[in-house]
Amino acid sequence: MDPLLAALADPVRRRLVSLLAERPRPVGVLAQLADARQPQTTKHLQTLERAGIVTSQRTGQRRIYALRPGPLRELAAALSRLADAADQVGGPHTTYDRYGLSVHTERLAAREPGWADDRSFTFHRSLPGRPELVWRHLTETALLARWWTPDELRVCELVFEARPGGRIVQEYRDAEDTGDSDPVAGRAEGVVVDVSPDERLAYRLSPLLPDGRPAFTAHIDMDLRPTGAGTDLDVRWRITDSTVESADFVAGIEIGFGQSLDKLAGTLTNSADRTARTDTRSAT
Repeated sequence: MDPLLAALADPVRRRLVSLLAERPRPVGVLAQLADARQPQTTKHLQTLERAGIVTSQRTGQRRIYALRPGPLRELAAALSRLADAADQVGGPHTTYDRYGLSVHTERLAAREPGWADDRSFTFHRSLPGRPELVWRHLTETALLARWWTPDELRVCELVFEARPGGRIVQEYRDAEDTGDSDPVAGRAEGVVVDVSPDERLAYRLSPLLPDGRPAFTAHIDMDLRPTGAGTDLDVRWRITDSTVESADFVAGIEIGFGQSLDKLAGTLTNSADRTARTDTRSAT
């Protein structure tokens, strides 16, 4: 594909391709129609021929060039596959566009300190696994690190002391940034407020601005309730102390934490599947 793209990068060569798409033409006519000198036109045509886009044959004193549609169709198909991948419904590009709209809205609203105070977000997930297993995934750092980031991100530093007054530190980077070459994607610090094992967890968490100041304070309450199929998890976020600069963070709460909870559900599902397979092997 690279030779084709390189050959088509020149506007004169693209004009020649357009002319040859109409019908085969000799060099002199192509030069006239493209408003170019014949020696330059010949060189452009030779470049296109080396790339496999055109073919030529000599007829008497003239050399006639014709377009080869096959390579262009292959190129078009490859470009179409790229466009389809980017246009996948519900995929990363959809999330990117959704976040962009949310950022625009929140930036317009963030005109003075306190602009987002008392804003709340609620989340609900019906999770596989008993409350004690879900609780472990909510409070143990090794298990938290598997899910506590939005999609495309990874935890690079995590502290979660599951006791009243316990410290919380969460820092994350792009999942593909294995060499830590890109700036940190986000960092938050907080404190655990209330702990009722397997039932309720409450904490405060503040994402940090680039200068280290808190963007806002999130008051997060999590309630666990056993069900016949597993555990219902209800989460409520409430914002206080919002700064004008916090708009980009507020815009990402619903998307980002929702993605994190989806990852939690997926992690628990995989754990349940592994347990079921182990039980099956033991029974046989």
